[in-house]
Amino acid sequence: MTDAPAPSAVEPFDAVDVIRTKRDRGVLSPEQIDWVIDAYTRGVVAEEQMSALAMAVFLNGMEREEIARWTRAMIASGERMDFGSLSKPTTDKHSTGGVGDKITLPLAPLVASYGVAVPQLSGRGLGHTGGTLDKLEAIPGWRANLSNEEMMRQLEEVGAVICAAGSGLAPADKKLYALRDVTGTVEAIPLIASSIMSKKIAEGTASLILDVKTGAGAFMREESDARELARTMVDLGTDAGVHTVALLTDMSAPLGRTAGNGLEVRESLEVLAGGGPADVVELTCALAREMLEAAGVEDPDVEAALADGRAMDSWRAMIAAQGGDVDAPLPEAKHVEELRAEQDGVVTGLDAMGVGVAAWRLGAGRSRPGEAVQAAAGVEIVAHVGDEVRSGDVLARLHTDTPERIGRAQEAIDGSWSYAAPGTAVPERQIVKDRIA
Repeated sequence: MTDAPAPSAVEPFDAVDVIRTKRDRGVLSPEQIDWVIDAYTRGVVAEEQMSALAMAVFLNGMEREEIARWTRAMIASGERMDFGSLSKPTTDKHSTGGVGDKITLPLAPLVASYGVAVPQLSGRGLGHTGGTLDKLEAIPGWRANLSNEEMMRQLEEVGAVICAAGSGLAPADKKLYALRDVTGTVEAIPLIASSIMSKKIAEGTASLILDVKTGAGAFMREESDARELARTMVDLGTDAGVHTVALLTDMSAPLGRTAGNGLEVRESLEVLAGGGPADVVELTCALAREMLEAAGVEDPDVEAALADGRAMDSWRAMIAAQGGDVDAPLPEAKHVEELRAEQDGVVTGLDAMGVGVAAWRLGAGRSRPGEAVQAAAGVEIVAHVGDEVRSGDVLARLHTDTPERIGRAQEAIDGSWSYAAPGTAVPERQIVKDRIA
């Protein structure tokens, strides 16, 4: 066990004083914030002290100026990327995550097909929400880790890149995120917003479109919380000189008809081929329009770019540039179990959380960082909201390479379907609930 660095004799603040300020509902000064983030990164502020400060922020909140300064301090803890050498404008998207949220996969090549650079630095899944990198690794040969030089070359030549973020971006955030995860402070909106935005601003993109989800399968279940998070992040981006817009989107039911890595890649390919589920197409196109308009492309007909193959061409170039075999078959699960309806009716609701947890338990997700995932595992939804079913019809198929996982997955997904009498009209789902700029 190594000892923490000894505090310097000239440290300008004391961690306990900073904690007391926020504990007593005070406003942290810019100097206090700069120091505490830097000192925590250096190991001068102990884990238990930062835990206490995070809890004080969770309970008492932060003002806009405090959050902006906190975000800048986290950016300053590491390197910043610069896309100024590219010959094309840059735009990026960030989603707060949900069940079946494969939107990045068709979206990045769709936007790139208009001559715009999309540097999509993505992560891995943890728990019931899937990770974009895990999905793409279902493609044989595809690699997530690129050097900065490789990424810049791909952005110039192909336009789209989806890869792992380097460890040099906002290292203070990586350390603080791990701490929040084990101290019950993950849900603090100032800390969520600064965590997301410190990385996105450090990436150096000129514009950023946020997909902030709300509903049963979302990180922010309550719409009021999701709206506050969206507003906070838009303000942070704007204050940092990044053109930032947020769409508030529905995650009461899964997006599309699949949740799981290879399954979601297959569904994304359907969208890129001009088909796919209507809700996935709608959200992909809504976000693409926002990204393209932010990058200076006027009135883009994004539906046409999906229909005529331009977006698919960009996809093939993007995957091949990262070593992926674009023509290789996607993995298929060794075991598939069907779930069947026990009554007649129209599906009025499908619990996203139940589907997400089932996919996770089948092997599509992980319980701890670094754990392996199954490329072919997940849930294939046959009966979605608005569909009419009869007793005995297939509701879903559970895919896994380890059939002993089926039982617990069934426990998670049982009861996820809600019904009304046959012939009942179901209101059309509103995917995009609001736009916040």
